[in-house]
Amino acid sequence: MHGLIGKLRAQPGQRAALAAILLEGTAAMPGCQSYVVAEDATDADVLWITEVWNSAADHEASLALPAVRAAITRGRPLIAGFESQVRTRPLGGPGLAAD
Repeated sequence: MHGLIGKLRAQPGQRAALAAILLEGTAAMPGCQSYVVAEDATDADVLWITEVWNSAADHEASLALPAVRAAITRGRPLIAGFESQVRTRPLGGPGLAAD
């Protein structure tokens, strides 16, 4: 499995709009086991994105999907910055297929 955890800063006051765009553009992504968009509990402009993919190749391929490309295009103006991203190797858990 291939995992990513990213901290994304929205333009001031745009977190909810950005979260909605990210969530609507991710309904059908082959190879994606989990895609969670979460609000930071202490910073009103930060979102955390946690992803689990069958492979790094599946994640890379998702970036070419029309719905994902559209979400990126619509969301880009609402993004102030990408503050961090870490790659992980998920071992399993509720809702995840065994590796």
